[in-house]
Amino acid sequence: MKIAGRTFVVSGGASGLGRACVRDICAAGGNAMILDMNDELGTALATELGPSTAQFLPCDVSDTASIASAVAATVAWTAQTGKPLGGIIPAAGVGHPGLILDKQLRPVPLESVDFVLSINLRGTLDLVRQLLPHLAATEPEGADGERGVVVMVASAAAFEGQMGQVAYAASKGAVASMTLPMARDLSRFGIRVVTVAPSMFESNMTAHMSDKVRTGLKKAMEFPPRAGQPEEFSSLVRHALENVMLNGVVIRLDGATRMPSKL
Repeated sequence: MKIAGRTFVVSGGASGLGRACVRDICAAGGNAMILDMNDELGTALATELGPSTAQFLPCDVSDTASIASAVAATVAWTAQTGKPLGGIIPAAGVGHPGLILDKQLRPVPLESVDFVLSINLRGTLDLVRQLLPHLAATEPEGADGERGVVVMVASAAAFEGQMGQVAYAASKGAVASMTLPMARDLSRFGIRVVTVAPSMFESNMTAHMSDKVRTGLKKAMEFPPRAGQPEEFSSLVRHALENVMLNGVVIRLDGATRMPSKL
């Protein structure tokens, strides 16, 4: 998929990994629709990149109506710019750790589980499914007849979830698991599906970690012994967008890190 001349929708695009993806897409000649709950950061990023290249829309991915409104606005923008939809990067996500049973024998609140699943899993799936009819309706490009790419975000926790990550690991494991069947469903339309599973990267989610937790995580890292940078994540996402042979695969981006059960 050629990024130039196409429009890409990035949820969670106002900060962290999503913001890096937005900047990479625009630098490659594409347009980016930034979906996020943070009005200040989203507006600032869109202003920085310019209205002809990036637009910001407030969007709550746990709310189907909010997604529908964002999809309609995106379709209208692509018609205005003449840059058809080229891909979807649902990067919005939350951590919200909690033991399934704490020391006082209290089970994790179901509201906490629902919060994580509604954003990380349901929000990912809902955004993708609502945009897909429009992506499948675009003109195919190249000898392969490619129409677009979905790049989802899982996590190393999908494979080695730590204590307190039952809901988070479940949400990211589900994203990883639906990659291949989604790719199979969409192959007839010339739409690819790739998932990136990062370990600890510098982002809003990891910014609140204590020094103790960061030190413990670094001990689990092989090389490089540090958190990943957002630009290293977006570089892989860009390659996934551009390389037509990447399809139905989950790519770990973790520097050989394998998380221990606890820190």
